[in-house]
Amino acid sequence: MRTLIIVLVGLAAVALVLRFVPAPSRGMVGALFTVAWLGLTLWNLRTGMSHGYTLAQELPIHAVIFAVPVAAYWLYAWLHRSG
Repeated sequence: MRTLIIVLVGLAAVALVLRFVPAPSRGMVGALFTVAWLGLTLWNLRTGMSHGYTLAQELPIHAVIFAVPVAAYWLYAWLHRSG
């Protein structure tokens, strides 16, 4: 359930970024979003490992947590690119 909530928060962040960032700036903002989301997922990974889970247990889950919002952002940006 926690994984689903974090993915949904990521998708909500993507929706907010795409709603308020003008199309010409989406490449730069997308790179910043990707780095920021990676940082948040790494922090969450560290938190899970501090609670006794191993990297092998946490890594597949965090790959999904990172990849779904970032892929959604870049897919939307690619499909709606201007120019």
